[in-house]
This record gives sequence, structure tokens and C-alpha cells, in this order.
Amino acid sequence: MPVSHIPIFYACDNTFVKYTVVSLYSMIQNASKEYKYHVYILHTDIEEETKADAYALANENFEISFEDVTDYLDTIAEKLPLRDYYSKTTYFRMFIAEMFPEYDKAIYIDSDTIVQGDISKMYNTNIREAYLGACHEQAMVQVDEYGTYAEKVVGVSRYNFFNAGVILINCDKFRVHFVLDKFIQYLHTYNFVVTQDEDYLNLICKDHVYWLDQRWNTEIFGNIDYPIEEACVLHYIMVNKPWHYKDCRHGDIFWKYAKETSVYEEMLSILENYSDEEKARDVKSAESLLALAVAETKKEDNYINRLNRSDRAKDRVDIVKKIEQYEREGRFDEDVEADPPGKVLMPEDIDYLRKGYTDKLKTKLAFMIARRFVNSLIDEKKMIIKEIRGIENFKKLNSGAIITCNHFNAFDSFAIQMAYEAAEQPERKFYRIIREGNYTSFPGFYGFLMRHCNTLPLSSNRETLKKFTEAVDTRLKEGHFVLIYPEQSMWWNYRKPKPLKTGAYMFAAKSGVPVLPCFITMKDSDIMGDDGYFVQEYTIHISAPIYPEDGLNYRKNMVKMMEKNAEIWKEIYETEYHIPLTYTTETNKAEEE
Repeated sequence: MPVSHIPIFYACDNTFVKYTVVSLYSMIQNASKEYKYHVYILHTDIEEETKADAYALANENFEISFEDVTDYLDTIAEKLPLRDYYSKTTYFRMFIAEMFPEYDKAIYIDSDTIVQGDISKMYNTNIREAYLGACHEQAMVQVDEYGTYAEKVVGVSRYNFFNAGVILINCDKFRVHFVLDKFIQYLHTYNFVVTQDEDYLNLICKDHVYWLDQRWNTEIFGNIDYPIEEACVLHYIMVNKPWHYKDCRHGDIFWKYAKETSVYEEMLSILENYSDEEKARDVKSAESLLALAVAETKKEDNYINRLNRSDRAKDRVDIVKKIEQYEREGRFDEDVEADPPGKVLMPEDIDYLRKGYTDKLKTKLAFMIARRFVNSLIDEKKMIIKEIRGIENFKKLNSGAIITCNHFNAFDSFAIQMAYEAAEQPERKFYRIIREGNYTSFPGFYGFLMRHCNTLPLSSNRETLKKFTEAVDTRLKEGHFVLIYPEQSMWWNYRKPKPLKTGAYMFAAKSGVPVLPCFITMKDSDIMGDDGYFVQEYTIHISAPIYPEDGLNYRKNMVKMMEKNAEIWKEIYETEYHIPLTYTTETNKAEEE
């Protein structure tokens, strides 16, 4: 159903209307004439005579309204901890979804912008289930101090921190997920002081951002990786204002539009009268902001440090810190959580092929119990499978296969079990390779599952290992699937793919079967777990099988298949998280050199 009109929001005070006028004029010049647009300028203090320049821009496609939010602020004033809230016009974007319930989505844009592109194209972007569409904040990406602040204070990767000055708001999701209420709650919890409301929005919307092409928010800051003519929106952030500096980068584009507006002479006057003292103040302001980011990072009482001390389970906080330590030290194949002390699995302790009646009965019972357990995890929102992608790659397998998966949770094999069930391959069974100690020494309920849910324990005993190898080969040649974690170690909620070990690929190459690479990506859900961390939503990515090549010996096939698997996982990681795959180990090595 076509939209009746496209809603676009600015927010400014009486002194900033003139910049809004220039931005809006540029938008009107380049917007598609196929749509109607309603531009709302949110404010609390704009005088009637000041509004005239903006009203004059209205035409048959663009309707322009000034919306005083004072009354709305009065209705929520008692919830707000800040006295100066009314003066923070950038906070007004938080209210759009609640104030305008008739809109499913809307554009918010800062006034220090020039719109060279067709704004309707941005609005018509399908951002699916995301809370908003936005572009990466270049200050966080390009300046290490700001990036460290984002990660150590706000808790958001520098590569997944967005600039909130140009956003496509999914109003439905803002309302359903109580974004405004969460914002007010966080205002009471912690006072972010560097990018303020942008910090809060990034915290609330973490993992629920649709990344727009960077051209929709080309910040005049640092490196720009494309011709400026391709920029759909130019954003003159921080002190980079063309109305203050004659040498402002790409200021000519701003003046191209400004000179066509009624505020042009006023703009020129501001430029000519911007004093050396004011310019010195800008330099000081930029230096102070950077220093503030560094100070907040070092602050013992910053948001993340406070959260780790209070609301989060200490064992989980310690695990996260240990993972950071192990990554720095390059200890990727070591578990950060100790398995129960285990005894060596001897050949007589196990029948890998489970030929006995009693073993078969226990296996059947174990799967019944495991199914109930998984269902309870799903019902209680302790495990959330959001999506399975590439299930056709699983379905088309007509032989046995090694399934590889990243290892980040004690229950992640259940997720792959669900993918196997969705692939509808009942004639082929699903087996898991587990560690020796998990088989011999895990107590109680979990131990029963470890021993009887088609598990193949890897033993340190030479003779048992021989039986294990023969059993894996047998199951693969019978056409069954065997899940193995080629990273070897389990790191809780670790999102990066760790370096791979050769074992999985050796089995595949020797048995002449493909490897089916699976990689699970995670997003924070809205559900807080008992440990003080958000329950993760899993997306299971099933890639095309990697087949051994005819004419290559098993060692060459092993290496080739492992390298291809690593390449596939890297691509999924970087595509889904919008983060280059790097490790702190590499950073430390570079610093040492």
C-alpha cells in the first residue's frame, strides 16, 4: 500500500531555524516529485516571525509544520531526571514514535546537513525488524579514543556505533520495544556525557540497527571513501561548520544551496563575524570532548564498570574478562570455563556404535528428555532461534557430512539439532563429537544427555581414540551427520570465529564426505537473563557444502577445506556484524613490532 506522505522530522531552537531552512531547501530540490512529504520541525521556543523562512519553502509536494513539544514534555516531566531537558532539542527525536502514533516509520535529520539525494529512497528502504536505519559514526571508527569510549563505556563496538543525526525510525518497533521508556530508565541509571542521547540510543538499539549505505550520512570528518558527489546527505558534524569557517571541507556544497534561500545574507554575516576567539573556543571544545571521552573510559564508575559490579553475575563478568585476556594472549584453543575433572575413557567403557539393546533404549529416552528440555528453553525464552538461513544447503546433502559450527554456548548443539530437524533428513542421524571429560564425568541430567544423545566422545587413550576414529568414519560412510567444533574451545557468547583446527577436515577428507559449514550469529534480545546479560537471539547460517577435490590427497584436501571454511565464516561474521574480523592478539603483535 503506497504511503500517503513521507514524514520527516527536524528539531531545533529559535537560533538554529536558519540552518534547518538550508537543509530543508536542499532536500526539496532533490526529492522525488512522485511523493508528498510532511516536514515537522520540533521545538519549544521558536517565535512566529522566525518560522516564516521555513514556511515559504512549502510547495505542492512539501507541507511544513512547526510542532511545539512543550505540552508533551509536561506530560512526562515527572519521569525526567534532567532539569535542562527542555533545552536539549536533539532529545526530541526520542518522542517521535509516541507523539505521532499514526506513523509506522519516519525520518529524523539534523539541521546541520545538506541533502543531495532523493530522500524518498531512504524512506523506502526496507529495514525489516530493526529499530532504526542508520550509518556508522565515523568519529568512533576513525579516532581510537572515541572508539574505546564506545566499547568501554557504552558497551557498543566502535564499528557498530551509529550517528543519530540521520536516522530512519521504525516507529512500530520503537513503540513495541518501549524505546522511550528505556531511554528514560537509562537517564536515571547513568549520565552519558560525550554524545549524550546518541549514546543512549546506541545502547538501547544495540544489535537492532539496519545499516544504511554510508552515503546517507556522510559526516564531514576524517576520511570519506567515495566521491563527495555521491553523498546523499552531507553532515557537518562537531565544529566543521561552513557558516563558521571559509575553509570548511565541502563548504561550497552548503553555500550552493544557502545562496538560494532567504537566510543567505544572515549566513554570510555569521561567517564574516565569526571571531578568532570563537574559533579558539571551537578548538578547545574539540580537545575537551576528546579528553572527556578518555576520562570516561578510565572512570571506575563509568556505565559498563558499574553494570559489571552490580547487575551482572560475577562469574559471567569474570568469564568475559577471561575471554578478553585469552584473545590478547592468543590462547584460542583453551576453554575459559573448566570442564568437570574427568577420567580417561577406556576402550571397554564405550560402545561407539551402540549396538546393544540397552544402549539403544537409553538413546531413545535421552532424545525424548532432550526434546522436552529444548522446548522448555525455547518456551522460557532462554534460547531464541530467530532464523535459519540456507536450510536448502542442508536439505540437498545426499551423503554423510561433517557439520562444523562455532562454539559459544553449552546449548549451541541444540540449535544445530533444530537445523538438522528442519532439513528433514530422517534417514540420516545426527551425531555430536564431545570431550572426554563431558562423557565420563559430567554429573546428573546433563551427564545423561552427554552419554546417550548420539555423542561420540574424543578420548586421550590411544586405543579408545582408534575406536572413536573408526566409529566416526563408519557413521559418515553410512550417510549420517557428525557435528564437530573445529575451534576446539568454547567461549561464552563470543561472536568472532576463532582459528580452526584440522581435525574436522581430516575426518571429512579421509572419509570422502563434504563439510557443511554452519555459523551462528547473535543479537541481544529484549529479555534480560538471570545473569544480568541479555538473552541472545540466534541466526543459524548454513553455507553450501565444501567437497573434497578429486585428485588431491587427504592432507591437501584437509587444508583446503579448512581454509575455505574459515573464509566462509569470516565473510558471514563481517557481513552480519558489519565489523572487520580482527583480534586483539594481532594488535598487540603490531605494537610490539
